Amino acid sequence: QVQLVESGGGLVQAGGSLRLSCAASERTFSYYHMGWFRQAPGKERLFVAATIWSRGTTYYGDSVQGRFTISRDNAKNTVYLQMNSLKPEDTAVYYCAADLSPRNYRDPKEYDYWGQGTQVTVSS
Repeated sequence: QVQLVESGGGLVQAGGSLRLSCAASERTFSYYHMGWFRQAPGKERLFVAATIWSRGTTYYGDSVQGRFTISRDNAKNTVYLQMNSLKPEDTAVYYCAADLSPRNYRDPKEYDYWGQGTQVTVSS
């Protein structure tokens, strides 16, 4: 059972930056594909970014491409999401997720393990 704990959320003005962290309990963390998703009130959970363990490849949702960066430190069992040039529409609860072999890394249903989420609020 993988436990994920997010941190780093908060309130920031538009144009500002935040860095989210997600610490994993699993010693074999380096084998897991990791994703970040976000969910605004009344909306579905949407793909933000993913990092694929075997190739080190990263993927991004269209709305965050060029502004957000996902990275991982396998020695610390942690994945990060650096968010720059934040916009009010980025306001949501952000979740990290882990899975050994998601068939579609953009689909939240493909991830078995989830953190509790961290709130990000961007004021205009």
